[in-house]
Amino acid sequence: MHFSSCLCALLVALVYQVSGMDTVIGLYGETIEVPCNNGAPKPKDLFMTKWKYDDGDLLTQLKDQDASVIATDKYKDRVSMAENSSLLIAAATLKDEKTFTCMVVAGADISEYPVKLLIHKAPTGVEITALATELEIGKPTQLGQCRTSDANPAASITWFKNKKPLVADGKGIIISSNVKVDEATGLTTTSSTLQYTAEKGDTAALFTCGALNTLSSPVSFTVTYPTERISLHVISKGPLMEGANMTLKCKADGNPPPTSFNFHILGKVVKVENSDSYTVTDVTRESTGEYKCSIIDNAKMEDSKNITINYLDMSLSPSGKVMKSFGEGLALTLQTHASGELKVSWTKDNGKLDSSPKFDKLTYSDSGKYEVVVTMGALIKKDSFELVVEGVPVIRRVAKRRSEDGQHKVLTCEAEGSPKPTVAWSVNGTSADESPYVNGKITHKLTIVPTVNLTVVCTVSNEHGQDTRTINVSTYSSDEGDTTKLVVGVIVGLLLATVVVGLAYWLYMKKSKQGSWKTGEKEDGSTEESKKLEEKIEEKLEENSQKVEV
Repeated sequence: MHFSSCLCALLVALVYQVSGMDTVIGLYGETIEVPCNNGAPKPKDLFMTKWKYDDGDLLTQLKDQDASVIATDKYKDRVSMAENSSLLIAAATLKDEKTFTCMVVAGADISEYPVKLLIHKAPTGVEITALATELEIGKPTQLGQCRTSDANPAASITWFKNKKPLVADGKGIIISSNVKVDEATGLTTTSSTLQYTAEKGDTAALFTCGALNTLSSPVSFTVTYPTERISLHVISKGPLMEGANMTLKCKADGNPPPTSFNFHILGKVVKVENSDSYTVTDVTRESTGEYKCSIIDNAKMEDSKNITINYLDMSLSPSGKVMKSFGEGLALTLQTHASGELKVSWTKDNGKLDSSPKFDKLTYSDSGKYEVVVTMGALIKKDSFELVVEGVPVIRRVAKRRSEDGQHKVLTCEAEGSPKPTVAWSVNGTSADESPYVNGKITHKLTIVPTVNLTVVCTVSNEHGQDTRTINVSTYSSDEGDTTKLVVGVIVGLLLATVVVGLAYWLYMKKSKQGSWKTGEKEDGSTEESKKLEEKIEEKLEENSQKVEV
């Protein structure tokens, strides 16, 4: 009676455990641990633990004893029991996918804990085979077959383009899969075929396939499509100008591109095979015009371009070395002819000029090297001339002064002429100083100590002639006498001027008095004024007389 009630209770427990059965996933070829009662601690009154499966018992363990293997089949050498009563199965295979039950006897209770075991295996690799040789736009083509093997459960394959998954749409993307099972191992091999309709943008696309976390090596394909448009390009180093070579290149957007073209060179057709380029050598301004290129087997597919050959002509007159005389005029002519807008700049002796030079009346300062630069974009032309203005030298000024120490006389002779004049003095000096020759001008200084009064001559000369000027130089005592005479002369002059003014006024007043007498008018006031004026004149005369005496 007690056994029956226990059996009923056991059946109820078994039904409950099966309905809540645990599942354990193990890896193929590895040792798998199947927990008893989900790894719960052993009961204190444990008597026995036993593992079994549908075909029989595997092993048992009594309290405080080692586990004993009961199995006599394939599990005989592959099973053992862990310290926590878990079942250990070595070298797991797909044939181990079954339900294992842990039976625990504790006191008067018997409990069973079934566990479902699943064996998984990742695929050994993923690769793409049976690749298409090329893809043609708009044409469905079997791109390739992706294959992965030795997996459980069967692997699911995904196709990618540029790392983005492809989704079958039944039109441009068609994916079909197939799974085969190895009879010996039970492992599966999955293959997936991709049929793909290429687009123009797939030229550089990378295709891969993957299963779980494993990806194949990327593959790319040559995508072919017909030419829809061509374009003409001009290749040259710098701007196109006369004398340069011009290369015409015809580009087509087809793949593969055409290999032969017709080039239309100013109305003349040139057939070029196995090349997309044609070079026109030594172009001239007459080469300006419309150029075309077209496909040989489709003349309607063409492109054209108007090409301008840049040119720049410049003529400068005069040029080279120009010799002119002082005071002459020089006509300067710059003629230009170009295909675009020009910019003209002038320099003189490497210094920039604000405007074009004009030479109405030449001076020595006009001498120098003149260069004109004419530019049009990147085109540059230059020309130059050297102007030399020559003439008879002329002395512009002679002067004398005392030196700073007061012991010498410094004579100065300033002259102008070209070529550089030679300066000569009629006397010898203690030292001579010559300024730099700039713009046809030169200054020569001579220091002397005169012992007598003399006349000094400055002579300047060059190959065209000479000029002379004189200057009177006196000794220091003569200079002092000359200074005294000069002062006396000035004072006497002032005195005579005062006398003349006073005499004139006196005569005027005398005539005025005679007129008054004739009319009988009283002139007392006028007489008084005349007396005062006479007194002032006398005082002025005395003052000047005193200055003269001094």
